[in-house]
Amino acid sequence: DAGLVQSGGGSVQAGGSLTLSCTAQGFTLDRYDVEWYRQSPGDGCRMLSTLYRDASTWYDRSVRGRFTGSRNSAKTTVFLQMNSLKPEDTAVYYCATNWPEETDRVAKAGCPYKHNSWGQGTQVSVSS
Repeated sequence: DAGLVQSGGGSVQAGGSLTLSCTAQGFTLDRYDVEWYRQSPGDGCRMLSTLYRDASTWYDRSVRGRFTGSRNSAKTTVFLQMNSLKPEDTAVYYCATNWPEETDRVAKAGCPYKHNSWGQGTQVSVSS
């Protein structure tokens, strides 16, 4: 099926690192921005990062300097490199984009933001 497929995540101790991947199946990401969100019981839904189509980035202040977004040269996969992880980073992480444009945008996981495609979500757990 066409859409976004996530991989990565898992469990790590505080101070450790993880990398999340978000792969576009059936399309390429060269014309689309990709957002990363996380959902946790304590913090709700938070927009973490945007990787713009021109490869520039934006980060929420809670992760700025620790998380880095990037894209592969084929423009099919985006990555979120997460360093210096903290217990408060524990959450389910989602990527999202606005492909295909002709479909309705939908919200997911309690986030108020709407997109045409969402990844399935991946759990990140950080222990102290």
